[in-house]
Parts: sequence; C-alpha cells; structure tokens
Amino acid sequence: MAKILIIDDEKSIRKTLREILEYEKYQVDEASDGVEGVAMIQKEKYDIVLCDIKMPKMDGIEALDKIMQLSSDTPIVMISGHGNIETAVEAVKKGAFDFIAKPLDLNRLLVTIRNAMDKSTLVTETKVLKKKVSKTFDMVGESKGIRQIQEMIERVAPTDARVLITGGNGSGKELVARWLHEKSNRANAPLIEVNCAAIPSELIESELFGHEKGAFTSAINQRKGKFEQAEGGTLFMDEIGDMSLSAQAKVLRALQENKITRVGGEKEIKVNVRVVAATNKDLQKEIAAGNFREDLYHRLSVILIHVPSLNERKEDIPLLAEHFLKMICEDHGMPGKSFSKDAIKELQKINWTGNIREFRNVVERLIILCDKTITDKDVIAYARPLKGLERS
Repeated sequence: MAKILIIDDEKSIRKTLREILEYEKYQVDEASDGVEGVAMIQKEKYDIVLCDIKMPKMDGIEALDKIMQLSSDTPIVMISGHGNIETAVEAVKKGAFDFIAKPLDLNRLLVTIRNAMDKSTLVTETKVLKKKVSKTFDMVGESKGIRQIQEMIERVAPTDARVLITGGNGSGKELVARWLHEKSNRANAPLIEVNCAAIPSELIESELFGHEKGAFTSAINQRKGKFEQAEGGTLFMDEIGDMSLSAQAKVLRALQENKITRVGGEKEIKVNVRVVAATNKDLQKEIAAGNFREDLYHRLSVILIHVPSLNERKEDIPLLAEHFLKMICEDHGMPGKSFSKDAIKELQKINWTGNIREFRNVVERLIILCDKTITDKDVIAYARPLKGLERS
C-alpha cells in the first residue's frame, strides 16, 4: 500500500485529502506545517508528498528544498492557491513533480498521484537495474595486473585521451572500456559499442558512418551510424584489428578532423566522440603484414592498456568464483551455494584458454549441476566434460 504524507496548515484540507486518499486505499499521514513534515520524512519513507506552499514556520518552498535533500527520489506535489501559481511553477523547476491549484479538483488530484506513483516505481526499477548492471560489470580481482588497470582507469578516464585496450578473447576488454566511460566526464552520454569483426567488410562503413537513402540497394531510409549515435559520449570499437583498410582510412580521417560523411552523402557532419578501441591481435605484426595502418594505430594508442589473461592472474580465481557464484544464483533465483577449498584449487589448475568468459560459463554449469557445496570432484567432472583437465 502506497504511503502519502500531506503537509498543509489547513485542517479542513488535510481532512478532505485524507478521506479521498484513504477511500482510494492509500495510507495517509498528516503534518500541520513544513517543520513537522520534514521531521516526519526524516523518520519515515513516503511514496508521495503533498505539500502546501503558504504555511507558517516553514513555507512549502523551503520544505521542498529540505525534502529534496533528504529524499530526492520522492515525488513532491505542491498545493497552491490561485495567488501562488508563479511560486508553484518555480517549485516545479526546483524539482517538485507537479502542482495542483486550490480549490482541489478530485480527478486532477488522483491522476497526478497515479503519475507520481508511476514515476516513483520507474525510479525504483531503474535503481535495481543499475545495481544489477553494475554488479555484472564489476572489475573483480586483487592481482597486480588488475590493480594496475584500475589505477590507469582512474587516471585516464576523466580525460578525452583515446585508449587502445589489448588482450585475449574473453579477458575483459569490454569491461575496461565500460569503466573508462562510466568514470569519464561523458558518463551521462551514450556508450555505443561496435564489434568490427562481426560486421561484413562491405557494411562496416555504413555501420560506423551511417548512410543516405538510396546509397545502396537496401538503403531505403537514411540511417545514422555509430559515430553519430555516440555524440557527446564514447564509441567503443571492439576488434579494431579486423577492420578493412578502406574503413580504417575513414576512421583515421574522422579522428583527425572530428568529422564524418555518411555513405552516399556529401555533407560533412561534425562529431564529438571519444574513441576507445580494443583488439586481441598484435597490431604491430598486423602493421608489418600490411593489414593495419600505422598512422591509425598511433591515433588510437594514446593510452595503451593490456588486460592480462586469467592464466596470468590465477590468484584472482577465488574472488571471481565467489563473485559469479553469488551473481548467478541470484539471477537464477537459486539458493546460495559455495565452493570447497579443494574445488578452488582445482579451478586454479585449469588452463583457461577462454579467460573470464569461459570461467563464468563453467561456474554457471557447476551451480546448475552440483549440490550446495561444489567439490573438487565436481570441478573435475564438469569443468571440462569433453576434454578432461588441461594442466597449466
């Protein structure tokens, strides 16, 4: 049942509102002025606050400021007399959800409360989702290599310097790119990802730069590319080493001039994008083989971050195992499980050619197939069921 606080110095208004809201199955508390209302919010959590503007001791605007400090996510609906409409509008600019003029319109009141409830629910769901996403993208580990990456991210993220991330498949390059974005000044703008290896070479330019209607047979509409979609934010170009030479030339020009041209178009479009690139290839060897432009390499590699393989940081396996164990059990709605010490030792013996991605999949398999405590015998039986263990 939703809980609503009414702050109003007029007892008759409070009584009327209470009767209406309790009839609609809301739980209602009352405060006779701003001071009492703020004190109640310090003790209780409310889904919505209805607050009069003109009150003794503390007026509604001052109460709004204090409530926003205490509970910024709580929707606050201001109640205003006709002479206070300008003040009510100012209150909305300061963060109030809406205002209702006196005399109160019952339908308007209930619609506003329902809308405020919808907003409150959406905020809660967003927080839960963000928490879930942040857990998914936690950087877990205390090894020297991981600490160095964390320190580098803290130093580099607030700048607009381009970053080239290297490391094997599944080692966590995307995770590094995500944290570079989250800790940057561009965090409120989009992070757009493009996997250069997953897009056919004939389509990569359209994917990155967009195209005009009629640029090619299937171009029935104008389309913005990844550079434009990432405007103001970060463009993460994964597997950059697999990009064709013709696309490399256009990316180089975009980085040099901060301008792009859509496929089939002539107009130059200015872009404000930070580029973070990643590859599992040795780009120096690719340059020597003529597969990658050296000038593009130097443009991309202002900062170099190498992500070590899981085999290079096996001391992190106990922490990673516990992290994935908890996260996967929660995702599947399963009761918590644990690894025995011998199971962890057995996991540390495996040659993790697929790095963190493979490790997570194995942990999920063990959670599904094993009892509450996962043993070393379970690891031997299920970690590599087709190959058996490969000792490192």
